[in-house]
Amino acid sequence: MASILGIGNALTDILAVLPDDKFLKEFHLPRGSMQHVDMETGDKIWQTLRPMGVQLVAGGSAANTITGTAIFGMESGFIGKVGDDDLGHLFKSDQAQYGIRSMLMKGSLSSGRSMVFITAPNAERTFAVYLGAALELVPEDLKPEYFEGYDYFHIEGYLVQNQALMRRAVELAKAAGCKISIDMASYNVVESNYAFLHDIVENYVDIVFANETEAMAFTGKQPREALDEIAAQCEIAVVKVGKDGSMVKSGDEFHFIEAWPATPVDATGAGDTYAAGFIYAYSLGMPLRVCGEVGSIIAAKVVEVIGTKIDIPRWKAAKAEIRELIAANSK
Repeated sequence: MASILGIGNALTDILAVLPDDKFLKEFHLPRGSMQHVDMETGDKIWQTLRPMGVQLVAGGSAANTITGTAIFGMESGFIGKVGDDDLGHLFKSDQAQYGIRSMLMKGSLSSGRSMVFITAPNAERTFAVYLGAALELVPEDLKPEYFEGYDYFHIEGYLVQNQALMRRAVELAKAAGCKISIDMASYNVVESNYAFLHDIVENYVDIVFANETEAMAFTGKQPREALDEIAAQCEIAVVKVGKDGSMVKSGDEFHFIEAWPATPVDATGAGDTYAAGFIYAYSLGMPLRVCGEVGSIIAAKVVEVIGTKIDIPRWKAAKAEIRELIAANSK
């Protein structure tokens, strides 16, 4: 089976279910917002949360995708940077339990974390993100041998905050013969790095994953026209349109993939998991339509749980559906 290496911000998701807004108000976090916080605030929030019975899950966009590919059975590796602390050790042990080959360097700051507060009565999510040591990953940390032997290289768009790092990563991946995929990450990341991202996509990237707002930021067009423009710049373009499904294009080949049935409770990680399913199917030589359908099947499972980790019964159900789909489309 093919192998894949990912690079991204090594973050631990800290999920806390809160009865009301009291905690949010204490730390000046507007309900439903996503805020970046400094080290002092990030550490203070974490210390306050620790006794509350929170759920800790290794996360970050690329790490979520790599976890998915590992569960599918692909040999999977990950490059990131953590602090020398409990959250850094947790991140490494979480990846190890999925068989991921982690290349986690140690930073001087504390480990990055995404603190997710789920508040009653409608399970609204509020985020406080402290990137910490994840931001200390620099181009000099990357060595050619890290990329050797991998067939695919997946990079999260959030890394564009360090353009030199992203350029070094794609150069090394291309030199190692990897097929490169990128998840655009967020529309504001695309907007603030417009020219650089276009250069990277046109010259290095084979597969682009974007949602409709990211595709609009990248092309200035609505999803269908945006898909055409992105597909003209790389081998495969994927534009996800939420509950309506996704669109895939390569050359003149186009497919609209309906969203798989689900009872959604939390959309966190759906795009990351879709990418894992798509790349897995693509690595098996499946038709583009099937790649999109595999991505849709597994994304439907993650939206049914709080957080980014799918439970065992849902993984079993997904794998059964995917095996059936792949068997029906194998030559």
